[in-house]
Amino acid sequence: MRIGVLALQGAFIEHEYMLQKLGIDCFEIRQKKDLEQTFDGIIIPGGESTVIGKLLRELDLFYPIQDLIKKGIPAFGTCAGLILLAKEVLGEKSHLATMDIKVKRNGYGRQIDSFNTNAQIEKVSDTPIPLVFIRAPFITEVGPEVEILHSIDGKIVAAKQNNMLVTSFHPELTNDLSFLKYFINMIQ
Repeated sequence: MRIGVLALQGAFIEHEYMLQKLGIDCFEIRQKKDLEQTFDGIIIPGGESTVIGKLLRELDLFYPIQDLIKKGIPAFGTCAGLILLAKEVLGEKSHLATMDIKVKRNGYGRQIDSFNTNAQIEKVSDTPIPLVFIRAPFITEVGPEVEILHSIDGKIVAAKQNNMLVTSFHPELTNDLSFLKYFINMIQ
């Protein structure tokens, strides 16, 4: 198994470390020719969604990645990655728009409002796992094919639709591998 990690901006290296802990081969996607490699899934990391979206277009990665996801390659978007995959972003232009969700960017507020918590997410882990929220978005609405995996205080923070998995939080900033294992199981 081989996973491409979008490495334009944000927490991509942390995802690579987590994949290495599981013995999963990975590579960085930085330019269009990187997509010519054979791979089984893609991770779109947290960071600044506006910057990543702009770079996707400038580097001619936007339509090839959008097409791969629409054709079924498993995709895992964390924080900014969730925003990039959303069909609708409140008050802003959407980006890849492959997942039937509506998102509120910076839903939990500014940097100072970032927080950590623990939660048991039934389909992902048998025990509570750490959740790290940094200027996190949340999902306000989901389409009929979207499965809600977790909510906090009525705000959807993890969801799955067909080949796409998203989290408002950053599993890659913890030592817990539960969400990455869940994504790997989606690929297998």
